[in-house]
Amino acid sequence: MTYPLLSRASKALSWKTYLGLCKLNVVGHIVFTAIIGMFLAVPGMPPIATVIWASIGIGLAAASAAALNHFLDRKADAEMARTQNRPLPKGDISSREAVVFALVLGGLGMLVLITFVNLLTAALTFLSLIGYAVVYTVYLKHATPQNIVIGGAAGAAPPVLGWCAITGQVHPYALLLFLLIYVWTPPHFWAYAIAKRDDYAKVNIPMLPVTHGIEVTQLHVLLYTVLLLLVSLLPYLTGMSGEIYLAGAIILGGVFLYFAWKLKQEASQRNAMRTFGYSLVYLVGIFSFLLVDHYVKLNSLWE
Repeated sequence: MTYPLLSRASKALSWKTYLGLCKLNVVGHIVFTAIIGMFLAVPGMPPIATVIWASIGIGLAAASAAALNHFLDRKADAEMARTQNRPLPKGDISSREAVVFALVLGGLGMLVLITFVNLLTAALTFLSLIGYAVVYTVYLKHATPQNIVIGGAAGAAPPVLGWCAITGQVHPYALLLFLLIYVWTPPHFWAYAIAKRDDYAKVNIPMLPVTHGIEVTQLHVLLYTVLLLLVSLLPYLTGMSGEIYLAGAIILGGVFLYFAWKLKQEASQRNAMRTFGYSLVYLVGIFSFLLVDHYVKLNSLWE
């Protein structure tokens, strides 16, 4: 004999179900870029305890924003092929449970940052959480095809948060890291939006390929990739980074430009997803080059 209510409760309480609300891949990239910001903020090694606590606090806040996004987008998610297997559309968890989980994560994240890091980092992290979970998800996403451009500010904040966690201030170099992710976001996301255009059209979300067509979006991806390549030179031109970073930025940017050009020539599912996939490699690569260059530069100064 089965007990549906008991079965339902056990599913809702499954840790895997809750993890499914957290968008761990996205959170991983957020924490990664935040940590790079922490290491770039100071010569030598930053305080490891602060790095750990800041990473935990920022990660919890990012997971909270992701869970809120799941709740707010639950109706559209149920209709789109790419999201219909998420926990809320499948009925693995209730809306109330998702919201409570998100609020607990957010509260814990703020508590960690206020207690073990600093108030400014907590405040900026909270603003980023609200920017993504509320401003972007509730309003911008449904209001304009430039949603990802405007809303990209929240996603570009992590290295600034990391820098602030170590120094207690927002440095111009931290803003360069912000700019790098901010300009990276449109070609990254619009390539994916080309591949998933039908899904977005089905639920009337005005992504650029839906409102202006594939060809306009192809051109936007290419032009933003050119702009990204130019912006990626700024850390070198301002003296923040050296030749190792410059070489990496040119190589990574050149490959990104190749994928964007191929997508401009043919907006196939394969080209769109390859461009999207490489954009993730690019982000990890460019920040890795920043970190390597930072410590090579320091070692050369100490010799």
